This record gives sequence, C-alpha cells and structure tokens, in this order.
Amino acid sequence: MLRRALPARPEARRILIGTLLSAVGRGLTLPFLFIYLTDVRGLTDNQAGLVIGWFGAVTLVLSPLGGTLIDRFGARRVVLPGLLVEAVGTASLALVHSVGTAFAVSTLIAVGGSVLWSGQTTILASLTGDGERQRVFGLQFALLNLGIGIGGLISGAIVDVARPVTFQAIYLLDALSYLTPGLILLTLPHVGHRLAQAREAGAGRATGGYLTVLRDRPFRRLVLFGLVLTTCGYAQIEVGFTAYSVRVVEVTPRVVAWALACNTVMIVLSQLLVIRRMEGRSRTGALAAVGAVFATAWLVLGAAGVIGTGNALLAALGVVACSAIFGFGETMLSPVMPALTNALATDELRGRYNAMSSMIFGISGIIGPVTAGPLIGAAHGRLWVAVVVGGCLTASALALSLRRLLTPAQDGRLTADLVAREPAAVSV
Repeated sequence: MLRRALPARPEARRILIGTLLSAVGRGLTLPFLFIYLTDVRGLTDNQAGLVIGWFGAVTLVLSPLGGTLIDRFGARRVVLPGLLVEAVGTASLALVHSVGTAFAVSTLIAVGGSVLWSGQTTILASLTGDGERQRVFGLQFALLNLGIGIGGLISGAIVDVARPVTFQAIYLLDALSYLTPGLILLTLPHVGHRLAQAREAGAGRATGGYLTVLRDRPFRRLVLFGLVLTTCGYAQIEVGFTAYSVRVVEVTPRVVAWALACNTVMIVLSQLLVIRRMEGRSRTGALAAVGAVFATAWLVLGAAGVIGTGNALLAALGVVACSAIFGFGETMLSPVMPALTNALATDELRGRYNAMSSMIFGISGIIGPVTAGPLIGAAHGRLWVAVVVGGCLTASALALSLRRLLTPAQDGRLTADLVAREPAAVSV
C-alpha cells in the first residue's frame, strides 16, 4: 500500500520527505506554546491566548495575498522566503521575554506561515497527476501526523518548566526543521516555477483573480461544505473537545492527552488502507461520510458526558473513542479535500484555489472556539453536542448536493486505469 501511495515522480517523493522531517520539528513544539508563554515566560493566560489568537488572525488576513503571489511568481519564489521567515520566527520564540516581543514574534511566524500550506500544496499538486493526487495527499497527511507524533514523544521527554533552556532547545530545533523542505526544494531547480500556460495567457488576456474563483459554483459549494464541517469538526478539538471532556465528562487532562495520542495512532495506521479503499469511488460520497463519522464521534463524547463520574472508566473510554473515531474521519477528509480542490482549479489560479481552501481552517478556527467556550462554560454541554452533531450532518448534505455539479472525473468516479491514462499535471 505504501508503494502504491508513493508519487511516480522522484521530485514529489523528496517533497514528502521534507514534509515528514519538518513535521517532526513541528511536533516538538506544538503542544507546548501556551505552557511556554505562561509558565516559563510569565504571560497571563489571557495574554497568551491573545498572542495565539493574533497569530491565527494575521495568517488568515495574509493567506489571500499568498495565493495571488503564488499564481503570479510561482510557488517556489513564495515558499522559499516563507520557510526562511518561519524558521527565523520560530527560533525567535526562544528569546521571547515580554508580551510585546511575543506579539512581534507571533506576527513574524504568521507572515511566513500564511503562504506555506497553499504554496506546498500547489507544488505537490503540480508534481502529481489526477490519478494519484488523492493517494499522495493522503500519504502526506499520514506523514505529517507521524512526524508530529514523533516530535511530541521526543519533546515530552525533554521539556521541563523549571529549565527554560529545554524549551529554547526545542524551538531552535523546530526552526532548523523548517529549513529542511527549503533545502530539498533548492535541490530541485525545475520545481515550483510559474506555469508556462499562465505566462502565455498573461501575455494575451487576463487570467482572473479571486472573483473568478468565487464564480466557480462547485468550488463555492465545496468551500461552504468545508466551513460547516471544520467549524463543527476540526475547530472544536482544541476547545470544545477538551473543555467538554474535562468539565462535563470530568476526566483528567492525562486522559485527554491519551485521546489525542490515540487520534494520531489511528491516522497513521489506517490512512494507507483508507486511501486504497477510496480509489475510484465518489469524492463527494466520501466527504458526506466524513460528516457522518464526525457526528458519530461527537455522539460518543456526548454519551460519555451522560455517563460522567457514574462510571469513570467507561467515561474515559468514551473520550478516547471519540478522538479515535474522529481520526478515522480525518483519514477520509485529508486526501479528498485537496484533491477535489485541485481538480476544480485551473493552472493559472491554482495558488488562489489552494489559498482559499486553507482559509477555511482559519475562519473556522475563529468561529469554533468562540461558540464552544461560552456554551460549555455556561453548562450547556448537551446543547453544544447537538449543535456540532447537527452541523456535521448538514455538511454531509452539502457534500451530497455537490455531486451533481461535478463531472465523473472531478468526483473521482473514473476507474483507476482510465485515470492513469490521463496526462499528468505540468510542474509549476
């Protein structure tokens, strides 16, 4: 399964190696930013929350600009500086000593990060054909989670609040990890340039912009699906899932940590099997299934809340099961969403399509916590469960309504042999 999931072009395989290595660095620091800012650098909880929220807001605002720059100059000229800025910003976290410096460093990291997801997705899409993109994006997601898991295990054994130097060390290592995909890209001089078709089109006619992307009715429907699903899904993990588990189910933070670890294990172990089973099947059907799986996960968590302290072991198992089920849904979403986005995109506007797709997570990341916190904080946990379950099922309905707007090729309903005969995408 791994051999079949690997992209045909060696350049794409090297890009995936960079993804894995940089993910290890990301895993070193991902769980600890809030703890570092508060327990090591002395910021209050509110100040640390504002710093982290500011990062998300700046990333969201700058993402459209990143898509425009990618289409105009090529992903290479955008991603390489972005990786460098991200590395400098991450290393600078080791030197944060006040609220002002924390905001400044957060801004720097957001500037670099705002172009990376759309740029790297555009490069990977350009190196793969329609017949293999879905498998490759699924493999990328599995490698990303594997790297984050490895990094988390390493940092968990290293960091110590009583020794600030341990946090400084992991931020410096994370910064070095961002240079890895950049060095790999530098060894691929023909990868990441602007499409020849885009240059020719630019000489004779306008290639369009975000208004052109928004006029794409199928893509608009896909964006709406993504906003609803991620608001009631991904965006709830950091706040809704954790708050409900601790305050309503009344499990310990250690159980929450086990649940998130189980989520990563589920993704790594099942991703290759899932992408194999999804070949030749409807992408919109898979997206509808994701909504149903996410809804099931939240129902299991809701049941754990009903059990509560009446059976602490069963309630804890419910929390862990919710996270595992959610991870299984992620294995279906991760290959299909970017594959469908790039199936709808034109070469001239591929950067903008991917930028808008990445903005979905930024927008939902703001809406989700704002809705979950007040509901659970006001003891309306059951209402929160009903809202997120209803939202996930609504997303499933939106996915099913998208199918009639797509061609069989866009929906992934061609046989593997027929897709394999289609020409591969040209490198950007």
